[in-house]
Amino acid sequence: MNKQRVVVGLSGGVDSAVTAYLLKQQGHEVVGIFMKNWEDDDDSEYCSSNIDFVDAAAVADVIGIEIEHVNFAADYKDRVFAEFLREYQAGRTPNPDVLCNAEIKFKAFLDHAMRLGAEKIATGHYARVRHNPATGLHELLKGLDPAKDQSYFLHRLNQAQLSKTLFPVGELHKTEVRRIAEDIGLPNAKKKDSTGICFIGERPFREFLHRYISHAPGPILDDRGRRLGQHVGLSFYTLGQRQGLGIGGVKEKGTGAKAPSGQPVRGGGEHAPWFVARKELATNVLRVVQGHDHPWLLSHGLGALDASWVAGHPPAAGAYAAKTRYRQADAPCELAPQGADRFALHFPDAQWAVTPGQSAVLYDGEVCLGGGIIEAAQP
Repeated sequence: MNKQRVVVGLSGGVDSAVTAYLLKQQGHEVVGIFMKNWEDDDDSEYCSSNIDFVDAAAVADVIGIEIEHVNFAADYKDRVFAEFLREYQAGRTPNPDVLCNAEIKFKAFLDHAMRLGAEKIATGHYARVRHNPATGLHELLKGLDPAKDQSYFLHRLNQAQLSKTLFPVGELHKTEVRRIAEDIGLPNAKKKDSTGICFIGERPFREFLHRYISHAPGPILDDRGRRLGQHVGLSFYTLGQRQGLGIGGVKEKGTGAKAPSGQPVRGGGEHAPWFVARKELATNVLRVVQGHDHPWLLSHGLGALDASWVAGHPPAAGAYAAKTRYRQADAPCELAPQGADRFALHFPDAQWAVTPGQSAVLYDGEVCLGGGIIEAAQP
């Protein structure tokens, strides 16, 4: 590999630290950049950006590279957070990590790195980039560690972005990354993986959204129209949600049916858990159903919009696999492109709690083809 000037996004975590180390070992000229993306309350117990910068600086010191602190908070608020709030206000459930990668890490950060004379950027994502000589295109591949693969969050990257990007830890398993970090004495070798995004951190999600989103309470009804309680605002619930509904079972003759095994009947029973199944914005009604496999929670299809394809154009119609949320196995599906920026997917096996606002991401084996924002689930 040619020796290049590579700017690495150092987050303070172990994955980006090992990324920088591996590139330096390969002989590249490596510069670290710490991205500050949130300012509103970053002195609070929930947003650890100050601690993360100290960790990133300590890593840079051990590896022997320069580090620069860059503030992208204004970009983040305009391009990620505003969209995040708009989607929630409209009753959908957005994925800010997908938006952050498309708008900040591989746009604002990439532009900044190029101004610093970088030939490539690198991040600690578990994914891979491969140039396909047959097509002349760059392909986005899953990371080799199936438990850590992050291609789902990167599916909106385009050819120009992928051609400038390196993902060194995508070739490794997480256990190996931690071992390398310990072997070279990185101060953050045992640091826990961050969960969520800085502007929410570990705080209660509903409490955070309350600050920014108007909320109109309304009735919680079941699939038979019975009132079970009151919701605090439709924006604060997501399809498939089980916790935090504040309702008990409906005790009514016939609802406690038992199967011969003595277990509650699948999809019912007075003690079966309740799940959010629909959000009816026009009437401000939250619909809940009992049982994980209730028909209202299952969909054989979806429509998606705002499609983004890694190759720059939609794949041909046909058989692929897709994820409708990050933590799920690839599900076989049929793709029907509908113009440049819309598509439909049909699944032979019903998918659970397909959620408007989340991303439907398409795969051909280990190759991530792109995806779009789920507009609606279809029966």
